[in-house]
Amino acid sequence: MTTNNTSTGLSHEKIETNNFLMIVLILVVLLFGGLVEIVPLFFQKSTTEPIKGVMPYTPLQLAGRDVYIREGCYNCHSQMIRPFRAETLRYGHYSVAGEFVYDHPFQWGSKRTGPDLHRVGGKYSDQWHRDHLTNPRDVVPESNMPSYPWLGKAQVEPADMAPKMKALRIVGVPYTDAQIAAAGDEVKGKSELDAVIAYLQILGTSLK
Repeated sequence: MTTNNTSTGLSHEKIETNNFLMIVLILVVLLFGGLVEIVPLFFQKSTTEPIKGVMPYTPLQLAGRDVYIREGCYNCHSQMIRPFRAETLRYGHYSVAGEFVYDHPFQWGSKRTGPDLHRVGGKYSDQWHRDHLTNPRDVVPESNMPSYPWLGKAQVEPADMAPKMKALRIVGVPYTDAQIAAAGDEVKGKSELDAVIAYLQILGTSLK
């Protein structure tokens, strides 16, 4: 019994005093734990299949989403309503994975300098969003959000849309050849402000 205890003690000592061995074993444990948590999600329908009503973004909505990410809007606004009573009363139905299967990358997160935007679609008019993005204090006097006046002047580049949609099709977004071919014409003459508004107006509308 004494020999076994001593042997166990020596094995612990060997691990705890060998930095390289300790790092390797920690990484093995983290890798195994991560696989156990993540791999099953790839086989659950609730996380891999869209819910009824979810459609791929139109070219204009897709362009707006890219501007939204480029301007760092996600740094202050999450798009994840958690299943807590206080949140569902304020924002609506909690977020489910099936709403985001076509999002690459998805915009989930709990950062809330500003309100959650997941159910903002249809809540305000296009003009309200236009005024809010151009000068937030015109519609929300206490807002600390910066203004984005250049969005109304910058134009969406039609030639960028087809390559983006082709790339998304590779990762599973079901765009057809016809949709990709028509994408440039659909955004021609549209400003980045138009695109962001189109994106905001679709958020959360598939599940009420």
